[in-house]
Amino acid sequence: MRIAIVGAGISGLVAAHLVHEQHEVTVFEASAYAGGHTNTIRVDTAYETHDVDTGFIVFNDRNYPEFTQLLAKLGVEHQASHMSFAVADESGDFEYSSGSLGGLFAKASHAVSPSFQRMVVDYVRFNRKARELLAEPSVGGEPSLRDWLDDCGFSRAFIERLIVPQASAVWSTAPDEMWSFPARFLIEFFDNHGMLELTGRPKWMTVKGGSQRYVEKLVRPFQDRLRLSCPIRQVRRFADRVELTPVDGEREVFDEVVFACHSDQALRMLADPNQAEREVLGAIPYQANEAVLHTDKAMLPRRRRAWSSWNYHLLQDPPGKTTVTYHMNRLQSLTADREFCVTLNRSQVIAPERVIRTISYAHPVFSAASTEAQKRHHEISGVNRTHYCGAYWGWGFHEDGVVSALRACAPLV
Repeated sequence: MRIAIVGAGISGLVAAHLVHEQHEVTVFEASAYAGGHTNTIRVDTAYETHDVDTGFIVFNDRNYPEFTQLLAKLGVEHQASHMSFAVADESGDFEYSSGSLGGLFAKASHAVSPSFQRMVVDYVRFNRKARELLAEPSVGGEPSLRDWLDDCGFSRAFIERLIVPQASAVWSTAPDEMWSFPARFLIEFFDNHGMLELTGRPKWMTVKGGSQRYVEKLVRPFQDRLRLSCPIRQVRRFADRVELTPVDGEREVFDEVVFACHSDQALRMLADPNQAEREVLGAIPYQANEAVLHTDKAMLPRRRRAWSSWNYHLLQDPPGKTTVTYHMNRLQSLTADREFCVTLNRSQVIAPERVIRTISYAHPVFSAASTEAQKRHHEISGVNRTHYCGAYWGWGFHEDGVVSALRACAPLV
């Protein structure tokens, strides 16, 4: 068969990897590079060269089995990563890190602050209450995160300075969006990733030399069938074929199409979406986030003891999007004469002379409606010569992209 794959992120590349030997495959990618959120930037300094990740960065030994197996198959090496989380305000009056006891009390007065002590106690209680929620059967009308936190009586400090920042950073989602986040969806993710445990957490890793290393090996067998800078304007399905029309090209005919792009992008491309596709794809929106790769260490907490792998910015006037800085020296174990950072949605305060690259990414926004829509995958995928994959079918992470490609391509292999 002739199969068109729309999108060359993790899902599209895995889909092509799965079917290219049995079928004639063409992969269409709107961007000028393959990988999607796997985007490693080469940075040359006077004495060194560093390959710095800007989108997909880390994975672990427990929750990424399919992705880890893929790396092994490709012969791609990985290395240990250091994971810690910090929250800091603009003035430096409030900041802490989860990385150590010294980081937790980076500001000494936190040790005698009642609200800070309550926040720490609530963290322990949160883990207990979360397990109680998971023990309850899942029924209709599941509570939102706001309702559940309020019902449990957690302090404002814990909510606004710990759990919401952490969840906002994990999903690259605006803090306000977290209020309507399904509590069970969030807690299942935390439980799955060992975040409800104080010990025995999974071991985090990065791809050695930058995540682009796995993309280079993955695309090698079908490199000649990868069409970059080729966005699709329209996809139309017929009883005996699928027609794709690139923005700057002529209509092309295929037997099947695999949408490995974002849900909203797929819906826009469809010339003939049915009602189920409108409902399911329309229920999982995406939000744009601006990422800046830079070397401005002023974007890290003021106290070095509070520097962490993920550093959340508490702002008096938040921009309506998540604001976080990833410290890439820690995450990728970079030995460098400067601090490499990736900051989301705070480009206006980064020293311009420190900016290396600005990139626009988009992340799925989850809600009660979206989690219900995920359950309807079978209604639209494998139907009408059309297959759907993407990280938005899971928790929005790399492993979800791999798993979704395996599911979507099952009828084709």
